[in-house]
Amino acid sequence: MAKAKKVSQRQGYKVKEYVVYPSHGVGQIMDIETQEVAGFELELFVLNFEKDKMTVRVPMAKVEASGMRKLADDKLIQKALKTLQGRARVKRTMWSRRAQEYDAKINSGDLIQIAEVVRDLFRSENQPEQSYSERQLYEQALDRMVREVAVVEKLSETEGIRLIESNLAKGPRRGKAEEAEGDGDVKDADAA
Repeated sequence: MAKAKKVSQRQGYKVKEYVVYPSHGVGQIMDIETQEVAGFELELFVLNFEKDKMTVRVPMAKVEASGMRKLADDKLIQKALKTLQGRARVKRTMWSRRAQEYDAKINSGDLIQIAEVVRDLFRSENQPEQSYSERQLYEQALDRMVREVAVVEKLSETEGIRLIESNLAKGPRRGKAEEAEGDGDVKDADAA
């Protein structure tokens, strides 16, 4: 079991620091512990995902392979928010294939890729409804992005959602901007 040896920093990560673990999003390092498993001593980061009420132990040797990383800096947050303002890029392939690609982007842990999914699946009030699976992927990507933006910018999650939605609203062909363009182009609902 866990030994009493206390360590507060390893590989540039500190206890109480927030990190991104790709398959779960933003978590907090609660402890760095040593456990004996099958006769070997393993040093582990103990990550807590409070919102999901989940704890994950990541072996030090697997940190890089798992994709665990420090939170984005302000510059990367601004780049991600700018990404939201771009034109949605929706490939004309089968939904199942696109859904796999969106899921891979969400689980990559890369904030820019997550922002692309949020941008591409966002629907303004004057656009057609999303399918159930589109809505689920959108909410998953939005949740991952909001958690990181909120922690970095020191905002509540509600304020983080407002910030993200205000940047989405600045994008082309959404809401008032779409009416102003008035090119008569009708966007396909794409919810196959």
